[in-house]
Amino acid sequence: MPELPLQSILIIAAAPFFGSFIATVARRLPAGSSIVFGRSRCPYCQAVLSPRDLVPVLSWALAKGRCRLCGHALGGYYPAVELIALAIAAVAVTFFTGPWSWVAASFGWALLALAAADADSFTLPDSITLPLIPTGLAAAWGLDPDRLLMHALAAVGGFVCFAAITVAYRAIRHRDGLGWGDAKLMAAAGAWVGPWPLPSIVLAAALAALSVVAVSRLRGRSIEATEQVPLGLYLAPAIWAAWVAERTGAL
Repeated sequence: MPELPLQSILIIAAAPFFGSFIATVARRLPAGSSIVFGRSRCPYCQAVLSPRDLVPVLSWALAKGRCRLCGHALGGYYPAVELIALAIAAVAVTFFTGPWSWVAASFGWALLALAAADADSFTLPDSITLPLIPTGLAAAWGLDPDRLLMHALAAVGGFVCFAAITVAYRAIRHRDGLGWGDAKLMAAAGAWVGPWPLPSIVLAAALAALSVVAVSRLRGRSIEATEQVPLGLYLAPAIWAAWVAERTGAL
């Protein structure tokens, strides 16, 4: 079995810690809380958590998913995000080498933060979404300078299409449908993947969202016409999968 390069080992080792940070960012940014100076606390007893409580996945597993101090069940949000971040890192080091493995992992982690934030609070923070547009164009230039213009046009087209749907839905239904965050995320998608994968990304995300709603309905949950669906939760993994597939020749 070939040995993993040191860079790959570092990405894998760092992934759960990035995942823990991502989970925190996804909850604090929409709430307007500090992500730098705020101490980690139990959401139930508000006790400040010590380093032994903050080891990704392991602390949660050893405490059996409960706060060590008050015993309240904590849910699986943090370990789930940490494990997904680890899976993203595994894919990145499997299909990419050199600096591009860091690019692939970082792009996946940024999209994970957006998916987690949208799932948690129906918010796609601009501070994460907007930087993905210039970084996507930079990545396109680094990988294939001749396609930079196509990626720039795709970024504009992705935003304009979703923005038009947002405005039209509001005008017809007098309530919000798609959010502006989704339009900005599609601009980022265009910057990273170019124009051709965009329809497939939207289709995959829509089918995934509809499948989740259908399963919920089959399980007896009442679905209202005004039910909010965090589309970014489904767009984000579709965007990353499309970029990885395109860069590895699967598309």
